[in-house]
Amino acid sequence: MNRRFDSHLFWGTHSPLFAFTGSGLIIMASGKFAFALVCTGALIWVFGLTALIFSCAHKILPSRGRMVVLLFLSTFLCGIFMLILYLLNPLLILGTFFFLLLIPPCCMGSGFFETVEPVDIAESVSRALLEAVILSAIILALAIVREPLGMGTLSLPGGLNGIVDFFDNRETDAFVPARILSVSAGGLLLLGYGTALYRYFRKHIAPRSEVAEEEL
Repeated sequence: MNRRFDSHLFWGTHSPLFAFTGSGLIIMASGKFAFALVCTGALIWVFGLTALIFSCAHKILPSRGRMVVLLFLSTFLCGIFMLILYLLNPLLILGTFFFLLLIPPCCMGSGFFETVEPVDIAESVSRALLEAVILSAIILALAIVREPLGMGTLSLPGGLNGIVDFFDNRETDAFVPARILSVSAGGLLLLGYGTALYRYFRKHIAPRSEVAEEEL
């Protein structure tokens, strides 16, 4: 029987809600390139340290309620990152606070907590960092498209205002038709096209590459 119909309609892996995992974080963090860079640092910090601390301290942590322990640990580490960011750049945290809070739930919803194994520290940390880098690459790719085309700017963290704009073409009429990319609807549009391309690759191209590797 088809696994799609065996999956639970609400929280199964083929349910519509499962596709929304991390979408809020991706849309909000990719609004500006500066926000995307901050989110990249937060993802690497939270994913990597969560896997490292849990793998090293699993003997003294409760054996039951693993998901709760990992959620609390990732939330605590995310809070430390936001505190450090506040000390370095108080104005920047005002624009990143809300989507940084989505990182711990994103870890839980993405299945990252299920892959953290205390038996192999190096493998757990490397896998965690790889997942963080992949998610960060998606956010950075969307940000490098949305901000220049939608707002006519390219920002980096820093400066007295929290963000430094390298150029400002927001008054140019040529950028008006693409300004939809700067809002959430434009981010969802790009994310939808990207998801469609990913599913096409997974369905048609990935099996061919696996067959070719087996033949070799």
